[in-house]
Amino acid sequence: MGVDTERVKVLIVTLEAVTSNPHFHRTAFRTPRKAFATLDEAGRDLNLMFDPDHRDFFCEQVLEAFSPVPGGWGRMGATRCDLTVVDEATLLSALTAAHRLAAPKPRVRRHREGS
Repeated sequence: MGVDTERVKVLIVTLEAVTSNPHFHRTAFRTPRKAFATLDEAGRDLNLMFDPDHRDFFCEQVLEAFSPVPGGWGRMGATRCDLTVVDEATLLSALTAAHRLAAPKPRVRRHREGS
């Protein structure tokens, strides 16, 4: 089992409006609003930028593949995904959740009185 680096990149670029940039020893994937994932250069793990509820959900459901990132980032929801053990369907679900959290918020049109 596991998902190789090239397949991870294919899954990520299928998500809407994703760009990638170098980020220290990782590649960051972002929406126009913010980063939602970083892939290490060795392709063994992917950090997903979740909120605490999503972090807890994935860590509880797939213990062998997900764990909080150590320290403050993990307390805020950042979650490590071990690509050597995660299955593709679970990874796609996690990527979609992280992407959705990072997507631009819909603009609310305000109606002016008297216009």
